[in-house]
Amino acid sequence: MINVVNNSNNPYFNLALEEYFVKYKDLGEDILILWQNEPVIVVGKNQNTYEELNLEYVDKNNIKVVRRLSGGGAVYHDLGNLNFTIIKNKSKLHKNDFSFFSLPVVSCLNKLGVKATFSGRNDILIDGKKFSGNSQYFHKEKLLHHGTILFSSDLTILSKALKVKKEKFESKGIKSVKSRVTNISENIDKGLSLIKFKDMLIQCFFESRKENPKNYVLSEEDTKKINELVDNKYGTWEWNFGKSPKFNYNKEMRFDAGSICVKVNVIDGIMKEFKVEGDFFEENPIKEMEDLFIDKKFNIAEIKSIIEKNDVSKYVLKLTNDDFMKLFL
Repeated sequence: MINVVNNSNNPYFNLALEEYFVKYKDLGEDILILWQNEPVIVVGKNQNTYEELNLEYVDKNNIKVVRRLSGGGAVYHDLGNLNFTIIKNKSKLHKNDFSFFSLPVVSCLNKLGVKATFSGRNDILIDGKKFSGNSQYFHKEKLLHHGTILFSSDLTILSKALKVKKEKFESKGIKSVKSRVTNISENIDKGLSLIKFKDMLIQCFFESRKENPKNYVLSEEDTKKINELVDNKYGTWEWNFGKSPKFNYNKEMRFDAGSICVKVNVIDGIMKEFKVEGDFFEENPIKEMEDLFIDKKFNIAEIKSIIEKNDVSKYVLKLTNDDFMKLFL
């Protein structure tokens, strides 16, 4: 096994790096990568991005959003979270065997006097609380297994960033299962830093294979090709939001203008149907306003721009632009 040294905290780069090594770069051995991200929501391949996060909170707090190759639920990363990736060659034996790849993490914590256990489908727990979730992706003969490790993450931000009112959406996306979570730092000697824990974990991964650690440093060519994946895929709205499954957005509120309900049909992140219903009075045909949104991206910035360029009271009596915008926040 080879440890790929990656000091980037850019989530777009880090997810692109995984794809690069699973699809385009073969080192001839299994690969280990340990990495950290600046604040970001990472959504699963089959999820509706909009449904998984509190978009207003995420935008306001400059939290990035990126979609990964593997399935499973949405997770929050920050610099207090350590991620591990294992890319295994010609491995059908351990396909969907999440516990096998989690054993070195459990072993590492046992050495620190912490009793960690693998549980359920893909989680690692301490005293019944989750600190690690795992998922897998398969490409030809290669298996990519990756997992999160909450070491000292801000759990307050985690809960706020992933909190969304489910009644607003009717989606075919895979929904995240919320669990009680904990940080490793709450369960070990306070003198152990994340950096020291990372070094210990690398050692445990190699010990589990009875091998000595060896490193691979990214070349300029590697970095160039990974950044091309960022530019063409992982850093794009089309991948991170547009790949969301078809869904409907519904929200109703009461204003001075009356009861207003918006119903939006979204396909590939684009608003294909947009309806405004309620007991309001029209100034001009409501369809003229609805048509302003058709074939536009379903995101806060796009919707806000459309509203700001128009006066919605021209269509709905006594409805202000600010009130209409609340239907999307």
